[in-house]
Amino acid sequence: MLNLFKSKPLLSADDAHFQLETYKWLLQNFGGDAFDKTELILPTRDYFPAPLQSADQVAFETFQKVKSYAGLSDWPCQLQAQENDIDPLVAPTLAVQNTPTNPMGTFQTTHDNEVIITYNPSLTTKPVQLVATFAHELSHYLTATAKQPPPGGWENWEFATDIAATFLGFGIFMANSAFTFEQHASADAQGWHTSRSGYLSENEHCYALAIFLMLKGIEVDAAARHLKPSLKKRLKKAMKVLTKNGVVEQINTLIS
Repeated sequence: MLNLFKSKPLLSADDAHFQLETYKWLLQNFGGDAFDKTELILPTRDYFPAPLQSADQVAFETFQKVKSYAGLSDWPCQLQAQENDIDPLVAPTLAVQNTPTNPMGTFQTTHDNEVIITYNPSLTTKPVQLVATFAHELSHYLTATAKQPPPGGWENWEFATDIAATFLGFGIFMANSAFTFEQHASADAQGWHTSRSGYLSENEHCYALAIFLMLKGIEVDAAARHLKPSLKKRLKKAMKVLTKNGVVEQINTLIS
């Protein structure tokens, strides 16, 4: 008899397998003492103090904090602001559709092996997305030094990099910034827009965060209380699935 009330899996079997293999890859290349010291980074004043006076200060100080929490303080790189996005509102009641926008951030190396990370200046008023962007780009920097390519090859690097940001402790920021809905209003106009950050879905971010919590022995509520309401149940569901399937035990067995 068909079970009409059976809940839909959080991830497909292939996506869950990719997460497992990526964590194995990360632990094999960047585990050990470094991962033992990794914290779950929270969106609180304890981790990120009160906002500063200027946008440049916000970006610089946030970047330094993210580098420190990621264990990459001594890794040399330049931080550069991108050009401002084009304003789509050309008049109080007239907006241009599909205006091009800059990426949230970029990672690049020069011919002299100098590392440059850029960020979209609009993120300085969006602290969660700013931290997630810096965590992603610094994860590029870290994973570029891996001895082997990520699961499935370097064509999967962006997806593995999103997981690496959670591996470095920034899973709450990655999940909360994956999809945003914003409303705006003024005396002349009102409206809304949505945006997506990174390469993984909200479900995939919750699954990656669940693996991190289980590997670190952190209670689910320590992270869930800082997630968007729509993500709390997904994280707890991922924890139940991982516990039932013994996924974390598989990872620990393979890397021990």
